[in-house]
Amino acid sequence: MTPRPAAPAPPHVVVVGGGISGLAAAASLKRRAPGLRVTVLESSPAIGGKLALGEVAGITVDVGAESMLNRRPEATSLARAAGLADRLVHPDTIKANLWTRGAMVPMPPTLMGVPTDARALAESGVISRSGLARAALDAVMPATRLGEQDVSVGWLIEERFGKEVVDRLVEPLLGGVYAGHAREISARAAVPQVVALLDRDKSMLKAAAQATAATSDVPVFAGLVGGLGQLPAAVAASADVDVRTDATVRDLARRSGGGWNLVVGSAHDPEVVQAEAVVLATPARATARLLSDVVPDATLELARVEYASMAVITMAFRRRDFPATEGSGFLVPPVDKRDIKAATYSFAKWGWVAEAGRGADRGEDLLVMRCSIGRHREEHVLQVEDEELVQLALEDLSAAVGLSVRPVDWHVQRWGGGLPQYAVGHVDRVRRVRASVAKVPGLAVCGAAYDGLGIPACVASAELAATQVLDALDEQGEWTHD
Repeated sequence: MTPRPAAPAPPHVVVVGGGISGLAAAASLKRRAPGLRVTVLESSPAIGGKLALGEVAGITVDVGAESMLNRRPEATSLARAAGLADRLVHPDTIKANLWTRGAMVPMPPTLMGVPTDARALAESGVISRSGLARAALDAVMPATRLGEQDVSVGWLIEERFGKEVVDRLVEPLLGGVYAGHAREISARAAVPQVVALLDRDKSMLKAAAQATAATSDVPVFAGLVGGLGQLPAAVAASADVDVRTDATVRDLARRSGGGWNLVVGSAHDPEVVQAEAVVLATPARATARLLSDVVPDATLELARVEYASMAVITMAFRRRDFPATEGSGFLVPPVDKRDIKAATYSFAKWGWVAEAGRGADRGEDLLVMRCSIGRHREEHVLQVEDEELVQLALEDLSAAVGLSVRPVDWHVQRWGGGLPQYAVGHVDRVRRVRASVAKVPGLAVCGAAYDGLGIPACVASAELAATQVLDALDEQGEWTHD
C-alpha cells in the first residue's frame, strides 16, 4: 500500500518585535489563519514595549501607557479578544488642570488645543488679555486653506489664534502625547481632526465647537483593572503564538527560493530562522537597519524619524500627608520652564488604584500618582540618577500643590528613545515607506512610527500588516485565508 504523502508544513510567519503592535499582528494572523505557524522575536527580556507594570509600595501599577482611546474600537476589541473584557474600566475623572504662571487653573475645553468656547477660555485665566484679543481674530479672519500642504500643528493653530494659545494650550497637550514640540509636529499626522476643521467653517473655534458638540457620550478613555501592562501577556497567551525573548534579530535576507532568513542572537552564536513572511514591528531605526539590504529606499526614509526620551516617576504617599487636589492631574506648558511636563493623580483617575492603596501601608491608605519628565532634544534633563529625577518632581509638586513630604516609595521608569516624532511631511514619508515595502512579497511593517502613537493606532497598523502578509501568502500559493 502506497503511503500518503506527508501534509506540507504550514507557512511560518515571523513577527520581529514584541511590543503591542507586534503582538497584535501575531494575534491577527492566528485569528484569521489558525493553521499558520507564528513566532514573535523580541530583543529585550520581556514583551510589551511601552506597556509595562511596576511596583511601588507593594502596589502594582502601570509605569508606561496607562490608558487607551475608547472611542476607537481596535484596542478595546483586542483586550476583549484576549479575555480581559471583565477588567475594562473607564476613568473616574479626567478633569485636567494647567499649572501655568505659578497658578493651578482649570483646563479650558479644547479639541487637541483648539479652543471650543471663547468665554470658557477667557474665564480660565490661561490666556492674557492681549492673547485673548489675538485669539478672537479667528472669528473674522479669512479661512485658512492648506490644499495638500502639510504644516506643523503649532503653525496652523498660531495662524488662527496666535502664539499664546499654542504656548499655553497646545504645547502641554502635545508634550504629554508625543513629548515633542508643537511647531515641529505634523498637523496631518498628529491631529488630522484639527486639519479637518478647516473644511467645516472659516472659524476654527466654531468648527471645533460643532465637532465636540456632536461627540457621543461614550467615555474617551479606557484602562484595565490591575493595569494596562497586563494586555501584552494576555494577547500572547490567547493567540497561542510562539514568543521568544532575548532574541535580537541582527539580519534579514531573502532566500533565493523564496521566503526569508533571519539571523538571530549574538554574533558569536548566531541562529538562522527561516520564514515565508516577516512583519517588522520594531522602532523606525531598527526597522531601517533590517531593511538596509532588502528595501534601501524605505531605509533612508525610516532613518530620518527622530525619537524623544522621557521618564515616568511613580510615587506613593500616605493619604494624611498629601494635600487636597482637584481633578485627575495637571499639564505644564514648557514655556513655564518647569522640569515635569505632567502629573496624574492615579488614585483619583482610576478607582482600582485607589482601592489598591487602601490600608497598603500597615493599615494606612496610600495615594499613588505619577509625573513625567522629558521632551524631544531635551535628554540632558534625564541624564541624572533616578533619585535626582524624583527630587526634581518633588520640587515641582511642592510649588504646584504644596506637597511637603517625601514619598513612602517611588519607581522611575525610563523610556529612552521611546516616542517617535511625526515631523512635517510624516504622512507622505509613511506612504513612501509602505509603497517601497509593498514591492517585496511577504514583508510588512507596523508600529508607532507610522500612523499614531496611541494603542488603537498601533493595533490598526498591525491589522494592516497582517492583511498584507496573508494576501502575499495567498498570491504565492502558500496559504489560503478567509
